[in-house]
Amino acid sequence: MKKIFILLVLGFTVLKAQQVQTPYEQGNGNQTTTYGEMKAYYEALDKEFETISVENFGQDDNGEPIRVVVFTPSSNKNLPVLLINNGIHPGEPDGIDATMMLMRDLATAKIQSKNLKVAAVQCYNISGMQRRGKFSRVNQNGPEEYGFRGNARNYDLNRDFIKNDTDNAKAFQQIFHHYKPIYFIDNHVSNGADYQYLFTYISSNKERLGKTLGNYLHTKMQPVLMQQLETRGILTTPYVNIHGQAPDKGFPAFMDSPRYATGYTALFNTMGTVAETHMLKPYADRVKATYEYMLSSLEYVGKNRSEIQKKMAESAAELIPEKKYTLRWKLNENKHRLLDFKGYEARQKRSAVSGTPRLYYDRTKPFNRKVKFFDEYSSELQVTVPRYYVVPKSERTVIEHLNRNRIQMRELHNDSTVMVEMYTIVDFQTVTSPYEGHYLHYDTQTKSEFKNTKLNKGDFLVPGAQEGVKYLLETLEPAATDSFFNWNFFDAILGQKEYFSDYVFEDTAAELLSNDTVLKTAFEMEKVINPKFAKDPRAQLDWIYKRSPYFEQTVNRYPIFRLP
Repeated sequence: MKKIFILLVLGFTVLKAQQVQTPYEQGNGNQTTTYGEMKAYYEALDKEFETISVENFGQDDNGEPIRVVVFTPSSNKNLPVLLINNGIHPGEPDGIDATMMLMRDLATAKIQSKNLKVAAVQCYNISGMQRRGKFSRVNQNGPEEYGFRGNARNYDLNRDFIKNDTDNAKAFQQIFHHYKPIYFIDNHVSNGADYQYLFTYISSNKERLGKTLGNYLHTKMQPVLMQQLETRGILTTPYVNIHGQAPDKGFPAFMDSPRYATGYTALFNTMGTVAETHMLKPYADRVKATYEYMLSSLEYVGKNRSEIQKKMAESAAELIPEKKYTLRWKLNENKHRLLDFKGYEARQKRSAVSGTPRLYYDRTKPFNRKVKFFDEYSSELQVTVPRYYVVPKSERTVIEHLNRNRIQMRELHNDSTVMVEMYTIVDFQTVTSPYEGHYLHYDTQTKSEFKNTKLNKGDFLVPGAQEGVKYLLETLEPAATDSFFNWNFFDAILGQKEYFSDYVFEDTAAELLSNDTVLKTAFEMEKVINPKFAKDPRAQLDWIYKRSPYFEQTVNRYPIFRLP
């Protein structure tokens, strides 16, 4: 009797699966769901299946709630979580359609996940998905209509995970810290060269992820997942990170700094992969490949969850105060490995537009040859993890970001004078055109000094011995690639606020030189070695002013201190 009941339940489950086809499955294989259809579909799943729920976190910049669909296989609320992000670039909707099928198949028990909860952002960039059209992805082979890369305020959300200019990014941080995933997938579609592969991928950079997790992801986990896809007829290779040239010349591994999704999740010891289906392959094939990667990941992570959690804990324990941490990495061009690369011959022909030679790929000439893959990065700049950072209470935006990322902080209850390490910004470069709403700094250089400094009641002590230490180092160290300084949070310190009038300061400058022989000697030497300076009275006064007690001490003085 029990067997008959089980068979009836299974038959009913199969019937349900047939009845809840996604809009994509109901189409011609080259059509993606609309936002309204996707929202209604998940609401129906939530209503029909106890294992499916829909939760809201924050909002898109257009005010629409960002929704996460969750599959929970049992009443156990403490199951580890696989987190999936879709539609960060809604013109790349493969993951949106593939995830709708995946969640349906989990709900109907067509596929099993007994040891793992699955949480998926239905669409991260809702306003971009609603800006639907046919022409914004000129390099892409389908679907017929799709969303737009920028959100309601025209931000590329895959550059906003540190600076948090958008409500979307703030919502993502809430989602991430709520679920604390043990693995993260961000679904995309590639740009760039042409080749035979359907599926390419960016795994969290192994150097940034750290030795323990980096080695596990790149040498153990990811090879198994790629082999599974290959057995299902899906050709895979690391993301082909080139534009305007042929991949047979070799290519580097992508460096996903913390501005990107997997760079951000790595700061909290969560391994991640950006799934990049190839833009020129048919849409139906791309959706299938995305589905199969998520399914393989689900199976692997569910089976190896305990080992992954153990590796995460080991990685978190590796970085403690007084340990070295790399802030900037540089591609090692002297070290590579060889890939058996399946490409197409790159040739030149006369452009019908300009009449000059142009690149094209000859699909009648496929090849399989050894190609150099540069996937080693060397440490370029290191810093020692401090015991504490001191964040002034006046830096409210920074404090808001730290709180959202669940950083431990302790408020000072009294004024005090403490010996701190403080930075002065010595030099930096700045992009010449706006980049994602900012004039981004880079190649920042600092000098440090130790000085007794007054800390005020209400300032915050932020310990370096905590789970989020990588986030602290990458945001609060000004020389880090995606530091708050480089994203212009502290540009006000770069401007001088007080000045002198020449006719007033002339007498003061003369008195300063008369009373300070060291200053006088240095001044005379500067005139000797710098003829231009010797002929510029204003420059001479400015030189003396900036070495006098009258010059403000806060110019280029970074306001966040370290307690080593």
